[in-house]
Amino acid sequence: MSQNAHVIAAATAKNRFGEMLDTAQREPVIIQKHGRTVAVLLSGRDYEEYQRLVGLDDAWWGEQAMKVLKNPKFIGSEKSRKLLDDLLHAGK
Repeated sequence: MSQNAHVIAAATAKNRFGEMLDTAQREPVIIQKHGRTVAVLLSGRDYEEYQRLVGLDDAWWGEQAMKVLKNPKFIGSEKSRKLLDDLLHAGK
């Protein structure tokens, strides 16, 4: 995936969609609304890399879940409730 990205406002993206698609063939297009990233448009070539990264992320989280299942350290509902209550009322 390209390290460079083109940033575009959502309104501009809407009005210049075809141009945005052309740009995405060269580099990812970051679409922002009110200065906040709301979407990223990738080329088909970059989408394959995206799928690979999602697969790695899924595998990592799967490993984390297996570790917890092998060695659970649950504190139970009452202790959880007390911990949350203490956190909510800390500093009052």
